[in-house]
Amino acid sequence: MEVFETARLGPLTLRNRVIKAATSEGMTPDALVTDDLIEYHRRPAAGGVGMTTVAYCAVAPEGRTERRQIWMRPEAVPGLRRLTDAVHAEGAAASAQLGHAGPVADASSNGVPAVSAGRFFNPLGMAFTKVATAEDIERITRAHAEAARLAVESGFDAVEIHLGHNYLASSFLSPRLNRRKDGYGGPIENRAKVALGIARAVRDEVGDRIAITAKLNMRDGVRGGLEIDDSLHVARGLQEEGTVDALELTAGSSLLNPMYLFRGEMPIPEFAASYKLPMRVGLRMFGKRFLRSYPYQDTYLLEHARRFRAELDLPLILLGGITDRASMDTAMAEGFEFVAMARALLREPDLVNRIAADPSTPSLCVHCNRCVPTVYRGTHCPLIPQPD
Repeated sequence: MEVFETARLGPLTLRNRVIKAATSEGMTPDALVTDDLIEYHRRPAAGGVGMTTVAYCAVAPEGRTERRQIWMRPEAVPGLRRLTDAVHAEGAAASAQLGHAGPVADASSNGVPAVSAGRFFNPLGMAFTKVATAEDIERITRAHAEAARLAVESGFDAVEIHLGHNYLASSFLSPRLNRRKDGYGGPIENRAKVALGIARAVRDEVGDRIAITAKLNMRDGVRGGLEIDDSLHVARGLQEEGTVDALELTAGSSLLNPMYLFRGEMPIPEFAASYKLPMRVGLRMFGKRFLRSYPYQDTYLLEHARRFRAELDLPLILLGGITDRASMDTAMAEGFEFVAMARALLREPDLVNRIAADPSTPSLCVHCNRCVPTVYRGTHCPLIPQPD
């Protein structure tokens, strides 16, 4: 495979194998599309990616990490249609990341309790989570299907189902967060029911009208969390049921260990400044315990992802440390059908076009992670001026 050849993704044909990964944009103050959000996705589309992913499109109001995020409802469709039209005009496809934040939701911001596989105190919302009932699970599963239908109406070419980072479906997969005694707890066969049921509902709703991908944790990166063997069970279930066209492999817990995904330095003062009191003080005092630092290296999730590539026939998307032609070529040589880029495109939205023109082009991203807190304020890489 060659990264700049056209590629099939379910019913789609993408102009290349590079996908802009979903990264929080912080540009929807009224939980609706803005001109800034459209420009945010138009720029990497014009810059050469095969597909850009809009994050984060919650399937229900309480499924937002905080109240300013988009949630999928009829009122959101016109703005989303403007966004997909702008992306299509640049020759790229558009995907909507659909999910329910579950325990990662800020209950104080949303005004409703955060829902999770189990009950525990969530410092993000300064409240205990609500244990999801069977009725909650059924409602949220239906909400994913309805959100996918609205994505079709909005002109999206694909949806990405969020099954990672200890959001709702991922909280059920985690033995640490899911200690239920009912049919959704215990062995992985039970803990996987929510994730597999959501994917099944989305496929039943949209059929082959658009592509369906899923973002799945390989490891949570926390003691007692999801590990590779159990994650492979989920991946095999998605493959056997034919509910997704590709799987994006990720890692880490937004709730318990976010830096396991990001890697590199963690700017504690800048990150703390993006939160209100008392979280701001807590992060400044204890942030190093929560925001652990992991060394950066190119293709840093490849070692774990190799097991999935060896055991699955499903197309896979390699995420993590894809910054230049060498890392792209490594992914292709290892048998991954697509690569996903995130921070490097925040620094340089036109990076893909420049790599295509000159394979020796380096990325200017230095993995400082100062973009991580800034995205919540609607800005991006702080090392370069943003357009007016």
